[in-house]
Amino acid sequence: MDPKGLPIQSIREELALALSAGRRFVLEAPTGSGKSTQVPQMLADMPGCGVSGQIVVLQPRRVAARMLARRVAWERGVKLGAEVGYQVRFERVFGRDTRILFVTEGVLLRRMLDDPELKGVGAVLFDEFHERHIYGDVTLAQALILQRGRRPNLVLGAMSATLDGAPLREFLAPCAHLRCEGRMFPVDIRYAGSPAVSVRDEEPVWDRAAREAERVLREEPEGDMLIFMPGAFEIRRTIEALQGRSAAKGCDILPLHGELPPEAQDAAIDPSARRKIIVATNVAETSLTIDGVRVVIDGGLARIPAYDPQRGIDTILVKKISRASADQRAGRAGRTAPGVCVRLWSQRDHEQRAAREEAEIRRIDLSEVLLFLKTAGVDDLAAFPWFEPPEEKSMARALTLLSDLGALDHRGRITPVGRRMAAFPLHPRFARMLMEGERLGCLRTAALVAALSQDRSIVMPMDNGRERAAREDFLRGYVPDLDDSDFFMDIAAFAAAAEARFDMGFCRKWGIHATGARTAARLFEQLCGTARGAGLNPVDSAASGENIRRAILAGFSDQLALRTDRATLRCAVVHDRRGELRRETLVEAPLLVAAEIEERNVRGDVGVLLSRNTAVQESWLEEMFPEDFSRTREVVFDESQRRVSARARRMFRNLVLEDSQSGEPTPDEAAPLLAAEVLAGRLILKQWDAEVERWIARCNFVARHFPDYGIHAIGEAEKTLLIEQVCYGAIGYKDIKDRPVMPQLRDWLAAGQEPLLDKCAPERVELPRGIKARVRYEPDGRAFLAATVQQLYDAPGQILLGGRVPVVFEILAPNRRPVQITADLAAFWKGAYEDVKKQQKGRYPRHEWR
Repeated sequence: MDPKGLPIQSIREELALALSAGRRFVLEAPTGSGKSTQVPQMLADMPGCGVSGQIVVLQPRRVAARMLARRVAWERGVKLGAEVGYQVRFERVFGRDTRILFVTEGVLLRRMLDDPELKGVGAVLFDEFHERHIYGDVTLAQALILQRGRRPNLVLGAMSATLDGAPLREFLAPCAHLRCEGRMFPVDIRYAGSPAVSVRDEEPVWDRAAREAERVLREEPEGDMLIFMPGAFEIRRTIEALQGRSAAKGCDILPLHGELPPEAQDAAIDPSARRKIIVATNVAETSLTIDGVRVVIDGGLARIPAYDPQRGIDTILVKKISRASADQRAGRAGRTAPGVCVRLWSQRDHEQRAAREEAEIRRIDLSEVLLFLKTAGVDDLAAFPWFEPPEEKSMARALTLLSDLGALDHRGRITPVGRRMAAFPLHPRFARMLMEGERLGCLRTAALVAALSQDRSIVMPMDNGRERAAREDFLRGYVPDLDDSDFFMDIAAFAAAAEARFDMGFCRKWGIHATGARTAARLFEQLCGTARGAGLNPVDSAASGENIRRAILAGFSDQLALRTDRATLRCAVVHDRRGELRRETLVEAPLLVAAEIEERNVRGDVGVLLSRNTAVQESWLEEMFPEDFSRTREVVFDESQRRVSARARRMFRNLVLEDSQSGEPTPDEAAPLLAAEVLAGRLILKQWDAEVERWIARCNFVARHFPDYGIHAIGEAEKTLLIEQVCYGAIGYKDIKDRPVMPQLRDWLAAGQEPLLDKCAPERVELPRGIKARVRYEPDGRAFLAATVQQLYDAPGQILLGGRVPVVFEILAPNRRPVQITADLAAFWKGAYEDVKKQQKGRYPRHEWR
């Protein structure tokens, strides 16, 4: 399409007026309107708008940054890298004269470290801001601070198709608000999911997509098709399923995701003589417009990275996309003509989905961005102008990690080590690994490990066990001690590929990802160059396997793991975490560090997997982190042996490295644990019977009604103390099960108090005819005496316990069932007795009835 005919051209004059009045704007424009490619060119070409200098356009994804730069360079008829260029992590295609520069968000943030005033930059555009990537949020705040201070002429613009603009306009106020209505063709949205089918019972999403694709290909004879899948695995399975469908014959079926080499990405986006079916991740959801697409099949899923600050693990789970994302995807079908979008879920499911995705700042690890802010001089993070502040627990976890890595001191200030770490475009863990690598004389190899870690392993999975073993034997020729670290397998594979000049046939034979290895080589050289710029010497003077593993440990000590048993892959991890080693790991050592701890969907279940593991030794921990060791002695109740035992534990942070028997527990240690088991009902004291409970009830009665006598009530705390006294001196159940209890209870009373107990709360009261009736004492403070009518003849009208508290009579019929309850026996004889006598005398004529 001719760029001059794009809908975004309608705002050209309005944009010029806005820039003449102020330097900030928010632009809302629909998918396909041309904002990503045309607005930067408007700023570059617009006379009198006041934008002098480079126009930097922030993109949330590397693929989009590269593709948009290529598109704009083509439109302007210039060579990519000249007037128009791009920069993504570890890749720079631009020059001194580049006017329009597309970058990923983290690139500009790092540029601001070296050049806080952004000299030579005239405008910064935040494209697809609705995706709310953390680096976009922080870069916008930093740019706003700069514009309000030393760079008032700097132009700031935020652009999006599905932006909730009000909060952003308030954050940037005063700012211009621009809208482009666009020119979308109608899209027929269809739902192909059943609301009654559970997720577990559904057929795989790739099979559903292939079936719907075949149906729509027959119904819609024109236009390319775009199928959205959550990741590379699902893309591969979808392509396999499509290749078996007759309707797809004659179509080019192409993948599109961030892990593909540039030429493969270009093939998916470039025009083709044949009908295309592009199977893509959400990289094709925004920014990129693929001309010719008229059909969208949407799986409705995406792999969403997040960080759990409670457990300190990264999670990458397949989740349902939001309604806003679904609208973005559907819009891809109406870019050039009327289109069709088939959603592989039900309309009811759609209505229940979240309105939009949660911002990254609320769900990912903050350590890298906080290191940047600390390096930039932001000491008070709470006072930083966050567009949306992160959660306190996430902030605290990231600051703790930076302190553990030595990047911050005990007061939270940046250290010299932290400043050197910030020079590397890496997660702080890998930056710290490079610092240690220099100290140990293996910086160059440490840089290679870091480069190989920035993407998936270049060692590809092999299903055939014999081929896998052959590759392992072959690679041992490059690195003999492969079993010491999974990184050593990557290092060996890289060395083999580099020796073969990354030959595709050679790499395919040995299961090595040639493109990944070639990319890692470029990253490796760039990291070595960055190291030189930071004053480090990237040479290996002592690059032994042990030193490399020590360097890895420096960056990942908080992910130390201990095999719980050698028969399984289960591990205990620092900070009370649990996980399983990936089956592909070669590391069999009992103590290791995991460079990756991720929660993933595995075979339909969620599991915590430990990968890229490295064997370490406890002595290294003692040398590097002596203050993080502790010894504890813990007394516990052993349920299997039903006894108390003492355990000595040696711990690194809170990970138990050694747990052994530590002699016998003392009586003071054992008694509370045994008492707790008794109180929980798991151990039974045979002598704690009904007599004991009655004695306690009597004590509590006296304590309630006769406080002046000094007898203390026995509540739960006192009962616990009494049971501990019964258990004192024992360590096991066999020692306490038959122990007498009453002696301990009687010791509860002081000298002279037992007669008061018998007087004020007698166990029995004597009635006429020599009958001694038991008194029942209730928790509510009442005392009950149960007796038959005949036993109560001639009894006094009222019985006062201790001369104060009346007994409540529970008057029984001859069958021992209650017929009346009263505290005034005299009133009973005068009133209710006659009715009782009439009812009971006929049933029990032999009993005395006065």
